[in-house]
Amino acid sequence: MDETQLKAFVGIVQNYFDKITGNPAEVGTPFLGEPGDLPIHDFTGVIGISGNQRGCVYFSAPALMLREILLRAGETDLSDGNLADITGEIANTIAGNARREFGSEFLISVPVVVRGSGQHITMPKDVKAYVIPLRWRKIAASLVVSVGKA
Repeated sequence: MDETQLKAFVGIVQNYFDKITGNPAEVGTPFLGEPGDLPIHDFTGVIGISGNQRGCVYFSAPALMLREILLRAGETDLSDGNLADITGEIANTIAGNARREFGSEFLISVPVVVRGSGQHITMPKDVKAYVIPLRWRKIAASLVVSVGKA
C-alpha cells in the first residue's frame, strides 16, 4: 500500500461520516500497526480483499458510536443485531468506495462482523497493516487497512 492509496482510504472515511451523519469524522495520522496489537472495539466489520490486491480492511467501533449513528439515521432499534448490521454496512461501504477508487479488479467479500473487544483478527502475515484512527462526536474508532499486491 502506498501513500496515495492510504490517503484514498482517509478520504473515503471522512466522506462516509460527512455524508451519512452530517458530521465529518476527525481522522488522525495513519500509522503502521503491530500484528498482535491492532485496535478492536465492541463491533468490527471485516472485508476480505482479493483480485489484483489481497488482504483485508476492517472498521472497528464502540457500541456508543454505532448507537449514535443509528439514532441519526432515525433508527430506534438499538439492539446488538442492529449494531452489528450497521458495522457491516459501514465496512462494506468503505470497501465498496475503495473498489471504485482502485478499479474493478479490487474484489471485496461480504462483511463478517466480529463482536467484542477481546477478539483477535488474523491479518495477512506478509502485508503491512495501517491503522487510520478516527473520532466522531468525540468517540474513537479505527479503520485498519492491510492490503498488498496479489
